[in-house]
Amino acid sequence: MTSAPALTLPDAAEPGAKPEVAERERWVRPAVAVLLVATAALYLWNLSANGWGNDFYAMAVQAGTESWKALFFGSLDPGNIVTVDKPPASLWIMGLSGRIFGFSSWSMLIPDALAGVASVGLLYLAVRRTSGPVAGLLAGGTLALTPVAALMFRFNNPDAFLVLLLMIGGYCTVRAIEVASTKWLILAGVAIGFGFLDKMLQAFLVLPAFVLAYAFAAPTSIGRRLWQLLAAAGAVLVSAGWWVLAVAVWPTADRPYISGSTNNSVLQLAFGYNGLGRIFGQGRGGGGAGADLTAGALPPGIPADIAERFARGGGGGFGGFGGATGIGRLFSDSFGGEASWLLPGALIGLVAGLWFTRRAPRTDRTRAALLLWGAWMVVSALVFSYMSGTIHQYYTVALAPGIAGTIAISGHELWKGRKNVAARVSLALMIAATVAWGFVLLSRDSSWQPWLRYAVLAIGVLAVVPILIGPDRLRRAAPVVAVLALCATLLGSAGFTLATAATAHTGGSPMSGPASAAGRGGFGGPGGAGGRSGALPGGAGVTTPGGRGGFGGTQSSPQLEALIKATTNKWAAAQDGVQQAAGLALDTDRPIMAIGGFSGSDPAPTLAQFQQYVASGDIHYYIGGGRGGFGGRAGTSTQISAWVVAHYTAKTVGTSTVYDLTAPAH
Repeated sequence: MTSAPALTLPDAAEPGAKPEVAERERWVRPAVAVLLVATAALYLWNLSANGWGNDFYAMAVQAGTESWKALFFGSLDPGNIVTVDKPPASLWIMGLSGRIFGFSSWSMLIPDALAGVASVGLLYLAVRRTSGPVAGLLAGGTLALTPVAALMFRFNNPDAFLVLLLMIGGYCTVRAIEVASTKWLILAGVAIGFGFLDKMLQAFLVLPAFVLAYAFAAPTSIGRRLWQLLAAAGAVLVSAGWWVLAVAVWPTADRPYISGSTNNSVLQLAFGYNGLGRIFGQGRGGGGAGADLTAGALPPGIPADIAERFARGGGGGFGGFGGATGIGRLFSDSFGGEASWLLPGALIGLVAGLWFTRRAPRTDRTRAALLLWGAWMVVSALVFSYMSGTIHQYYTVALAPGIAGTIAISGHELWKGRKNVAARVSLALMIAATVAWGFVLLSRDSSWQPWLRYAVLAIGVLAVVPILIGPDRLRRAAPVVAVLALCATLLGSAGFTLATAATAHTGGSPMSGPASAAGRGGFGGPGGAGGRSGALPGGAGVTTPGGRGGFGGTQSSPQLEALIKATTNKWAAAQDGVQQAAGLALDTDRPIMAIGGFSGSDPAPTLAQFQQYVASGDIHYYIGGGRGGFGGRAGTSTQISAWVVAHYTAKTVGTSTVYDLTAPAH
């Protein structure tokens, strides 16, 4: 590689490729098929072991299979009292799958796994267009073997479809940059708009990368680039805004309450709890009165020092909610094993790639690709590092494509330019940094496959040394060195990914890695139960063999389930908060009203509405002792509970206190 290298290989998939090149690359299609089939096997294998995944979203998917209105709004129950605290795009796909194939764990999770396969395929296609099939395969394989990807593409949180929509946007942007295409740029905007309908403002983290790459490298005038970007911004607004507008104009009395908002507004949810609140740490508990977190709102058994730090800002080692902010967060005990395996190497490769292409023409496609994937990686990493509101480790799955694209393109181009000493040194640094960091990550769980970290270290040395002295001097050994380099960089991440796929995950804050890593920064820190199940220390939650899980969700008794299954009312029962209600709805396949939504503090239903439902015979039972997410009992849920206790007689069913709302009030 020279100081101003020509960094593009002919691509057999491109029009006009030379016949001899096409002949040479007949291996590409079989290799891509192997990549996609292997990815599908990884993400689909034993998928039902995760059960319902996160009960919270599973409850909404179940409701969507029973009510089209619930599907459209993302309601928690088919009676449409309150929504989930996110927009419903992912629920649409999982709900439609349940309607077609019948609602089950399998029908709910398969769309997420297929979203992972599609994301890997799109990353391959996008990187291939700028850097050739080898780099494309490396990028796709790297994404597939990222532990947090194997976690989220086998789970029912919105993040799987967020990544897919971001990847569609990235691919369309690459196509747009090639010929300054307005059509492809607008399609990228549409993808990001629908990303907003999946996870709101998190979808916009890639927009700086898309704008930078297109504005800098598209082969057209600056004026045309600007108006094209404005057109794409319009596409974002339209594709995101149609649903927001529909919710705004829909009569509030005829739709569910928007959970997490303070005024029943999607826009307030987007820019409050799910937007600036995530960045600056405001409104961490969700919407409604009394939603902000306090130490007293946490379930029993949380140590006092952790509860105090959690109340101040979700930090201090309470890993499920981020820990301390700063540049080291993504490398911490709780976050490091998710997506950071290749992050040090990717950062080195980005700097080296931009340096070596500094004298290339403005429209150079390799530099444009580095700007796209590199800015995706850097912006997302900085936001995740410094956001002081609620953040879960699995958010980093949105960072994985940026890392994979950056390291694949830069590593491939540095290898092509290995006759240049500076390129060899840069490549060696990339591999050495990746190997060293992988060794550290594997050492954090010394009981799991202790040989693996030493194997990574040994293979890394065998790769780095010949690269530094010049693999071409070894003549026929160059392919062997390339394979060793690939193994050294991916072996640790691949091992953690396979362990992730082999481990059942449920609950609200799943983490990747082997079962022995359950305590690494999960709820309660080392030794806590939250890493695998999302249960809280002190017995706040129990994960059942059936794969149910939520934030502290508990298993209902057989007696209560039998009672609920015998009902025929619009709602079989009502209970404070979604964490217990979700498990009961999934166990009995009967509609359960989750009073107050996720946090238990949303004003839905009001006391007057609840009283009207009871008077109409719509609710059969009220189950006492419920508790919301982390907002605790607040607002109307407290009023409803007090009213029920004052007017109806309690009885014990199994381990639950139950009030029969159809019996005469005492």
